[in-house]
Amino acid sequence: MSAAAQEAARKRRLARERERRRLNRLHAYERAALERGFRAIGGIDEVGRGPLAGPVVAACVVLAGPLMLRGLDDSKRVKPALRIELAEVIKERATAWAIGEASVDEIERLNIYHASLLAMERALAALPALPDYLLTDAVRLHCYRGEQLPVIKGDAKCASVAAASILAKVHRDRLLVELDRLHPEYGFADHKGYATAQHIDALARHGPCAHHRRGFLRVDAALSLFDFEPA
Repeated sequence: MSAAAQEAARKRRLARERERRRLNRLHAYERAALERGFRAIGGIDEVGRGPLAGPVVAACVVLAGPLMLRGLDDSKRVKPALRIELAEVIKERATAWAIGEASVDEIERLNIYHASLLAMERALAALPALPDYLLTDAVRLHCYRGEQLPVIKGDAKCASVAAASILAKVHRDRLLVELDRLHPEYGFADHKGYATAQHIDALARHGPCAHHRRGFLRVDAALSLFDFEPA
């Protein structure tokens, strides 16, 4: 083996070792719960608080052991193609998983924070059985009567919460791609409802549709501009 090939192999080994250590750190909260005797550890998270359109989506992932998947992380840090790959493996390896949604109408009626909690409650309710212990991304769910631990930035610190964020993100992205087929003028497949320049320009030209969150500032502005009541 040439010196260059040996060096490349050495760098690959170091990269694998760094990733192994990172994944071990990512499982610290789950490992602590398992050591206390809990056997089904749930992680829950939501995505879609910030967009101007579409539902907020939550996922819950239940684990009985480590989920040592290379690249597992907060969904915002994972590239789209890898998110899709990881989502499929997470579904295969998790003890259980479920998705919950809150609609645009519910976001308007409840506000985005409470709609996010509702989506998480629905994800929990959709599980075949509740986990023994629940890790969340800095929120406390009153519907869950077992022991739970809100972790600030939990989607970047807890393997189960990171896994939930990936499932929720992949699911919501697919919903927005479907929405793009109904309303191609907004470019939902590209920006997934977030306030990009493309989306703001489309709102200015076409006004909002029924899937826009009219309580959000830029949608309110477009409604005023068009004097438009979504059907």
